[in-house]
Amino acid sequence: MLLVVVENPDDELSQQVLTFAHGLGDEVQAVSIDGGTAYAPAGWAAPIVELVAQRPYASVLAAGTERGNEVLAHVAARLDLPMAANCVSITLGDPASVIRMRWGGSLLEEARVHGSPLLATVAPHAVAADPSRVAHAEHVPAADDPVKVAARVPTVSAGVSLADADVVVSGGRGVGSAEGFAVIEELAQLLGGAVGCSRAVTSAGWRPHTDQVGQTGTKIAPEIYIACGISGATQHMAGCKGAKKLLAINPDGEASIFASADYGVIGDLHEVVPAISAEIRKARGV
Repeated sequence: MLLVVVENPDDELSQQVLTFAHGLGDEVQAVSIDGGTAYAPAGWAAPIVELVAQRPYASVLAAGTERGNEVLAHVAARLDLPMAANCVSITLGDPASVIRMRWGGSLLEEARVHGSPLLATVAPHAVAADPSRVAHAEHVPAADDPVKVAARVPTVSAGVSLADADVVVSGGRGVGSAEGFAVIEELAQLLGGAVGCSRAVTSAGWRPHTDQVGQTGTKIAPEIYIACGISGATQHMAGCKGAKKLLAINPDGEASIFASADYGVIGDLHEVVPAISAEIRKARGV
């Protein structure tokens, strides 16, 4: 039997993990941790450790999110077992064999993982979510933990979220300033999409961290990703590799992002992006 820890059975990433688990050809038990409004990783890990002690699970799986990786790392520490993070393939056995993403998704590592049960997280978008695989998740209470979240700062956002958008228009260092994002915002609004950015932009203070696409930001999977003035660093590409199509706009024809792009425009984004917006308005008669 496989134990799958889900944050929300209706969430797409949770559905992906459940789909992945069913693909391993074993019975699946899904649980969600009821921690109320507080998140405490050690407290969330405790009931999982108790469940593992009660049944001989072949594997314990969770989504390869910040929270999923953190909770399962606590489980691994308590059980004194290794943990494989961000897996795209798993072959159960003794030892188990996994293929997982490393270096921000720039390479795949094949490894053998000794110990039972196998503790692993599934990389986002490793499989397509199958809504029919949604399982009823048993709610188990989190244990008390002296370390708790004391306060949260709400994110102020309008329109579609970055993680859920079908269209994402991002700007990088080439935008030049916070004010330069006006043309990026205009195009995103016309396409009903969200605005993203690279780490260099957030480091410069032009956009909030919540807009960052990348290994240390938000991992996205839109229908189309429009990257403007972004060179294509490995960390950034790790965040947008789930995009169905990638349009890159950059004045440097040797920029590494063009190697991953489906479509490329070599030119100044301050000329190209407004021109695209103008053509969209023209086609819509506005």
